[in-house]
Amino acid sequence: MGDPALSRRGFLAASAATGLGMTALSGCGGDSDGGSSDGTTTIEWWNISTTEPAHTVWAQLAKKFEAQNPKVKVKIVQMENDAYKSKMTALIASGKLPDIFHTWGGGVLKQQVDAGLVEDLTDKTKPWADDLLKVSKEAYLIDDKVYGIPFDIGMIGFWYNKALFKQAGITEPPTTWAAFLEAVSKLKAKNITPIALAGKEKWPGMYYWAYLAMRTAGASALQKAYDDKDFTGPEFVQAGAHLKDLVALQPFQKGFLNAAYSTPTGQAASVGNGKAAMELMGQWAPQVEADAGKGLGKDLGFFPFPAVDGGKGAITEVFGGGGAHALRRGAPQAAVDFLKFFASEATDLELVKKTGTLPVVPGAESAISDPNLKAVQAQLNAATGFQLYLDQAYAPAVGQEVNDSVAALIAGSKSPEQVAQSITKVTKEEQ
Repeated sequence: MGDPALSRRGFLAASAATGLGMTALSGCGGDSDGGSSDGTTTIEWWNISTTEPAHTVWAQLAKKFEAQNPKVKVKIVQMENDAYKSKMTALIASGKLPDIFHTWGGGVLKQQVDAGLVEDLTDKTKPWADDLLKVSKEAYLIDDKVYGIPFDIGMIGFWYNKALFKQAGITEPPTTWAAFLEAVSKLKAKNITPIALAGKEKWPGMYYWAYLAMRTAGASALQKAYDDKDFTGPEFVQAGAHLKDLVALQPFQKGFLNAAYSTPTGQAASVGNGKAAMELMGQWAPQVEADAGKGLGKDLGFFPFPAVDGGKGAITEVFGGGGAHALRRGAPQAAVDFLKFFASEATDLELVKKTGTLPVVPGAESAISDPNLKAVQAQLNAATGFQLYLDQAYAPAVGQEVNDSVAALIAGSKSPEQVAQSITKVTKEEQ
């Protein structure tokens, strides 16, 4: 599967699984010094690729770019996810950002744009950026202007054990919520744990509520509710009710409320070791299942989150995210050139082959060999709507409240109505 660190969720998984620390260059704040006396331009590139193989591959790509551009030097600063976020927060307050920096888009990027710190790339990246996978670019569009160039894209879906499904008499993955609940019941009837969940970490549970909200209200409704500061509409309450119906079936592994995601006894390992039939997770799941457990090999399958009968959302509407690079305002032309290099078919082919990322350049799709990743890519290509992770799409406090409230619903301490009210309350306070 490659390096899950290149995906926002995969990095959280990998950092827990492999004990990542500040393994790369120490970060120095602010922008680069630009040109030097010998005519060389130095550009500073901040990223979160601290795990192998991406750590090495990205360093090699920087050297390749330097070889093609002899008057440019790339200074790489690499940090673990949470440390990167903390450092960037400090830099935003100082008003100085690196020339090139990792972004997940959404509300955080908008804050940086509103502060006047990010370069508008709309004209600078035409026409080559127009050819990138459409769904991969949506998180970095603000007021129809381009502020980030993606290098990775992914989606959340169900990863399942084909052998356990067969054992329970489930002949094909469910495409509706009613059929999904029926599948859960069939698995339980055979004493098979239907779903593994990292209840301790909260964000994996949020995926269920987010997808159910998309399926009941439609993908665009989540952003509209945030803009309107109101999540109390009937579809959002219904999303919580559907999740409550699932929880009532007691589908999760024993001790799930204290389970982490990628530890030897956590969510990914439960699936990877054949002790649970499913998990709702991103495209990095196969690697983490193999790292934390044994992995399922050919028994592993993938299917999109089911449709909800009577809901306004379609099964082709996708919840997920990826990674992109943005530039500080006033970054040198060499930084734009680097973005073009990184978004080229040649670079994307290397990333797909060597690090397991999903391609954003259509021509690089030929490099995908894993059938499950092909299935994910097909879903992304056919996507009719896209919603970024809620804790990136929304202001940080709102995203955290979504995670906390949904975790409380799963634990039985909040009702569907209370979840909607709590998220609404924090949204009003933050905007």
